[in-house]
Amino acid sequence: MRARCWNHVGNDSVSDRPPADSPGFCRDCLSDTAVKAMRCAECGSPRMVRHRSLRTLALAHIDCDAFYATVEKRDNPDIADKPVIIGGGKRGVVSAACYIARTYGVRSAMPMFKALDLCPSAVVVRPDMAKYVRVGREVRQAMMALTPLVEPLSIDEAFLDLSGTELVHGMIPAKVLARFAAQVERDIGITVSVGLSVNKFLAKIASDLDKPRGFAALDQDEARDMLAERPVGFIYGVGPASQEKLSQRGFRLIKDLQRSDEIDLMKQFGPEGRRLWRLARGIDDRKVVADRGAKTISNETTLESDVRDFATLERILWRLCEKVSSRLKSGDLSGSTITLKLKTADFRQRTRSQSLQVPTQLATRIFATVREMLSREIDGTAFRLIGAGVSALKPGAEADDQDLLDRRLAHAERAMDDVRKKFGNAAVMRGIAYDGPAKAE
Repeated sequence: MRARCWNHVGNDSVSDRPPADSPGFCRDCLSDTAVKAMRCAECGSPRMVRHRSLRTLALAHIDCDAFYATVEKRDNPDIADKPVIIGGGKRGVVSAACYIARTYGVRSAMPMFKALDLCPSAVVVRPDMAKYVRVGREVRQAMMALTPLVEPLSIDEAFLDLSGTELVHGMIPAKVLARFAAQVERDIGITVSVGLSVNKFLAKIASDLDKPRGFAALDQDEARDMLAERPVGFIYGVGPASQEKLSQRGFRLIKDLQRSDEIDLMKQFGPEGRRLWRLARGIDDRKVVADRGAKTISNETTLESDVRDFATLERILWRLCEKVSSRLKSGDLSGSTITLKLKTADFRQRTRSQSLQVPTQLATRIFATVREMLSREIDGTAFRLIGAGVSALKPGAEADDQDLLDRRLAHAERAMDDVRKKFGNAAVMRGIAYDGPAKAE
């Protein structure tokens, strides 16, 4: 996708260059650039940003580039120049793919067998969610140093509102964000792309314009023309079913929505009609809401083959509970609602939940609860997916070290956690946990 954002002037055609009065700066040294300069006069970098609204835009969307795969490449330089797929198992799905793998057509959520057919030379790495959470937390902390208005969307992306921060940082938000991207790359070892605009909708679009290591700006005046030729499914919240419904009524492209009257759209689609009318014009009044913390910590796996027997599911479930527990502990969290997730061979989902009187972060306590729920679901049904989760999250200090047994369980688990941190995950395991190499994704 290409828009008239003029972020890498050296690579743009003449018709894509900004107006002569567009302000700009070097992304590498932050020096202001001459209007027609192709490279920075201070450091020689071609990575310059120019946009007519650069001095006033303050709302950003930051997205880590191919996050899981980039973290794995950072930690293993031997695979840095190879196609990498995060996932595993013939019946599993792709959790993430690096940009090299994407050139072969590999995409997230694609079945692993199909991904490997497209890219047989790919290096497949099992997901390490605990590591990704740690790195994501590092990036989040760096964001919080820019502004308190950080709204995470997932482990690897967030909205930021830097309005009113120019005096604090001594520079415009655009430069603050360019400096942030460079710091993340230098200090954390991964790359991010930045989209800068007037609202969330356009900022998210902008962050996709120049990936990876991108920096794109997009203002309200550009939005209408840029959106016009996009399919209506380009608007967030418009899935395949909604897109088909809109197409049947003559709304195939966003420009079809732009030509429509707001009242007419509301008559046809209710409140959703007004939302579509506004977003088709790049209008989005949603505010950036500061992080209120994670709502659920969970882990699940697609099984190598359909499983009916309790013992096999029990062993897999224990490993998932350990992973959930590890994430709770690393985040200093506990939770009181325990959830079991199952998906049958015919893709029907079963979700069962149970609330505890006191929050927990212990794998043994989580496992005991989901194990009991699992036992009630064993009726001869074949399952292809199993997962465990904890919600109704509280601070870790509220966890269940309430009596002697709980304190002993907590002490034993944390001792094992310390050993694993020092010697690796396989260094110590509870008896139920080990049946060969882990299959959980």
